[in-house]
Amino acid sequence: MARPLVLMPGPMNRSVPDGLADDFEVIRLWEAEDPAAVLEERGKDVVAVANGGTTIDGEFLDRLPNLQIVASFGVGYDKIDAGAAAERGVVVTNTPGVLDAEVADTAMGLLLMTARELSSAERYLRDGRWTERPYPLAPATLSGRKMGILGLGRIGEAIAHRAAAFGISVAYHNRHRKDVAYDYYPTLVELAAASDILMIVIPGGAETEHLVNAEVLAALGSDGILINVARGTVVDEAALVDALKSRTILSAGLDVFEHEPEIHPGLLEVDNAVLLPHVGSGTVPTRDAMGGLVVKNLVSWFNHGVPVTPVRESEDLVRKTSG
Repeated sequence: MARPLVLMPGPMNRSVPDGLADDFEVIRLWEAEDPAAVLEERGKDVVAVANGGTTIDGEFLDRLPNLQIVASFGVGYDKIDAGAAAERGVVVTNTPGVLDAEVADTAMGLLLMTARELSSAERYLRDGRWTERPYPLAPATLSGRKMGILGLGRIGEAIAHRAAAFGISVAYHNRHRKDVAYDYYPTLVELAAASDILMIVIPGGAETEHLVNAEVLAALGSDGILINVARGTVVDEAALVDALKSRTILSAGLDVFEHEPEIHPGLLEVDNAVLLPHVGSGTVPTRDAMGGLVVKNLVSWFNHGVPVTPVRESEDLVRKTSG
């Protein structure tokens, strides 16, 4: 019996191809001399895609007429048109849960680095300047601050729990109020105005593009710290650079960028921003766990007709196909 054919458009964590090796045939498209020719020849046989960051839109989906499922590596899946997939009867899955703690740890680490200028202090030491005079006092502390979380999902709640241990109070803004003890604000501007830390943990995509704009940054204020561990597109980076240069806000800590890996040149010029190269979930154990969930979704789909972690846009389709 032929094994299901999985298309892997680009390189992925080793746990994915290793986990698929026994039960699936895998096309490593990025290794092909002529990827378009491979899709032309084998596209009709592909029933699954394991995706690590390639843009998958309606045109791409139409080249795979018998595709059943796209298993995405990561919580965010803004590079996949999940609505177009659902229209074509294609299920999309992601990898929530297994990276929550890692990203929450990164968020708090980034907040500490930003508020206490820890990366600047290390550079000061490495440059030999400590022998000349002590490092200047950091202008901010975390104690007694209020963190406004934009997107109180799994990761947002994990960050909130960690913030409490630092003596930071928590508020949030979601599309809908949740049954939690944290203060809820119905608009993002109201949340920013009531907070002096704005923590971004919402998905990317057209619905959230530039949600954090000049108005929100002005509301956050001159003592405000912006932290983004979600998607770079959520923040209007031009407005953020202006806010940092004018000291409209105190500082920013960013793990994600609007056009990464390209960085807005203005962010590289300011001294009140801490910049990380999208390492939120970047540990071997966590990335292996994410890859393992990609494999579990594919195995469960082809063995039982139900994926483990379908995305929101695929839930109705899964219900129809499974029952």
